Amino acid sequence: MGKKYTSLNTKLISFIKKQHLYFVGTAQAEGRVNISPKGQDTLHILNDNQLIWLNLTGSGNESAAHIVADNRMTIMLCSFDKNPLILRMYGTARVYHERDTEFHELMSHFKELPGARQIFKLHIDLVQTSCGFGVPFMDYQSERETLNIWAEAKGEKGIRQYWEDKNQQTIDGFDTHIFE
Repeated sequence: MGKKYTSLNTKLISFIKKQHLYFVGTAQAEGRVNISPKGQDTLHILNDNQLIWLNLTGSGNESAAHIVADNRMTIMLCSFDKNPLILRMYGTARVYHERDTEFHELMSHFKELPGARQIFKLHIDLVQTSCGFGVPFMDYQSERETLNIWAEAKGEKGIRQYWEDKNQQTIDGFDTHIFE
């Protein structure tokens, strides 16, 4: 059943690298809790206690605002194949925007994707596994290209306009600091 660790080990890192989907959870003291699904090879492990993930442009920008106010973050992955497992990584995060030097340094870990908006670095202080016996079987088919096609069609200027129109505040009205 479930186990707790203070860092990732070789077996867990191997599990993470095989997954096509992960979920990010953030919240401020007030307002809604955000849980966001992520894919497209946007997660990279730096070491046993740090990982980064590339945030692509989307309809909301909750994680960016939440991390500024309260830097707690949880990332969850689960297996949908014959070997059940749920893996949660808890810790504190920082957000890096295109205007930050660190963004460009960290971007080297990812392939270039249109609409790249932020990079989050998670400092892991607890890793928890659980059985995953209740998670259904599902087969991976492929990545959706819809977001990339949409972002490419908008172009850099169109993406920035989208950020201005849709990504400056959360659904609770908190500032995301996207243009600060």
